[in-house]
Amino acid sequence: MLRRILLGALIVVAGLAAMLGGLFYYFLYTPDPVEPQLAGQFQRGATDVNGLSRTYLLYVPKNLPPGAPLVVALHSSDGGSQQMRRATGFGFERLADEYGFAVVYPNGYDGNWNACNIVGDYAANKLNIDDVAFLSHLVDVLATRIGIDRDRVFAVGLSRGGHMAFRLALEAPSRFRAVAVVAAGLPASDNFKCAPAPGMSSSILIMNGTADPLNPFNGGEVQIMGMFARGTVRSSEDSARYFARLNDAREADLPGGRSDDEEPTAQRTLWRNAAGVEVEHVALVGAGHVMPQPWASSPRLLGRSPTLPNGPELIWHFFERQAATSGGAAWKTSPERP
Repeated sequence: MLRRILLGALIVVAGLAAMLGGLFYYFLYTPDPVEPQLAGQFQRGATDVNGLSRTYLLYVPKNLPPGAPLVVALHSSDGGSQQMRRATGFGFERLADEYGFAVVYPNGYDGNWNACNIVGDYAANKLNIDDVAFLSHLVDVLATRIGIDRDRVFAVGLSRGGHMAFRLALEAPSRFRAVAVVAAGLPASDNFKCAPAPGMSSSILIMNGTADPLNPFNGGEVQIMGMFARGTVRSSEDSARYFARLNDAREADLPGGRSDDEEPTAQRTLWRNAAGVEVEHVALVGAGHVMPQPWASSPRLLGRSPTLPNGPELIWHFFERQAATSGGAAWKTSPERP
């Protein structure tokens, strides 16, 4: 009798384990994208900032000219440089080879960034790590090391990295000419600790999925299944309008119009001020907490992963547009999008 009871219990446990394993596979597993053949080289580095050793991964295309642009790519929560590379489908490295710019993937403190939100139970927030100082210092290091153009420095962030990009746009607009935020909303006033530079910010592109299960497109509490709370955020559109108001920007026509392959997957709105600062909002219809691109999909738990628009490419064209009037060495641009 006891043997039958134990055998029955083992069968039940095995069945539950198989079910949980199946659920894990269905909702969380996603294959890694295939790494492309790249012409350049990767370099690992570290630098000391405020008594802390901070690390990064740098990609330098072959024959990068002096005075090339730099893209700073910021990973999501509990992530790192390699995770950011995979989440973007290695898209920025592909573009770096094509258009001639460097890409750096900094690592957050203990896997996270100290951004504008007050709520957040992680070390970077608790210890008030100065990530603006770290990333600004990293730009100086790379300007000396590989000769990038300080006037053409851009930052792109995904999820938690997007929140850090918000902070750079607000507190370091003179260091970062433009930023792109993906899968993140600007913290609401009761969850906001940043100190914006008066009356200005970097140019900014904000890209969010309308069906994001973590970062609510229409604003509210950032969480997933009642866990990992990050406080309240503004709606995606209100986040963009905040920056439009801050820069006294008015709604404008999109350069080159809307491409056929983006509609109806992306709804884009642009604001521009007299000084040329731009704010662009991209609503990804039906998409989740993802960077849209054709090379990699995200776990089902994060919602639908569209292949269009190509997020890294769309972001690069936005950065490229902001740099069009800057000085520095000649560099390759996209003929179809001035």
